[in-house]
Amino acid sequence: MDRIDWKILAELESDGRMSFADLSDRVGLSKSPCWSRVRELENDGVIQGFGARINPAAVGLVVQCYAAVRISFEAHEAFEAAATAHPAIIECHTTAGDSDYLLRIFARSVEHLDELLRHDLSKLPGVHRLSTTVCLKTIKARASLTQWAAAPAERSQ
Repeated sequence: MDRIDWKILAELESDGRMSFADLSDRVGLSKSPCWSRVRELENDGVIQGFGARINPAAVGLVVQCYAAVRISFEAHEAFEAAATAHPAIIECHTTAGDSDYLLRIFARSVEHLDELLRHDLSKLPGVHRLSTTVCLKTIKARASLTQWAAAPAERSQ
C-alpha cells in the first residue's frame, strides 16, 4: 500500500458514504483510478465492506457486556457455529488465557441480559464457564485504524 491507498482508507473510514468524486478530490486522483484503487482494496480484503454504524441505545439495546467463555475442547466447532448464528452475540473472538472466547453482547435491559445468559448463552455447545462484565459507560467505541496502522513515514505525510 502506498500513500494514496492510506489516504483513501482514512477518508473512507471517516465518511464511507462520500461519492467517488469527493473521494478522488480529497486524495488527488481522478475518479476512475480512485475507483480502481478502492476496488483493489476491497478485493485484497483491506476494505471489508460499507455499512451504517448504529447507536445500540437508539434501537433499544441499552446494556452492553463482554462474556468470557470457557468451553470443552471438543466443542470449538459447534460453539463457533452457534455463536455465529446467535443474534445477541455481536462479536466473538478466540482468546489466550483463562477463557477460550470473548463475546460482545447487547441486551434491552439487565433482566433481558440475565435471561440471555441463563437460558441461551450458558447452553451453547460445550460451555463450562461464562464470566460476564457489564459495561457501565462507553468512553471510546471506535478509533481510526488508519492513524494507528499507517507506517510512521506515511503518517507524517
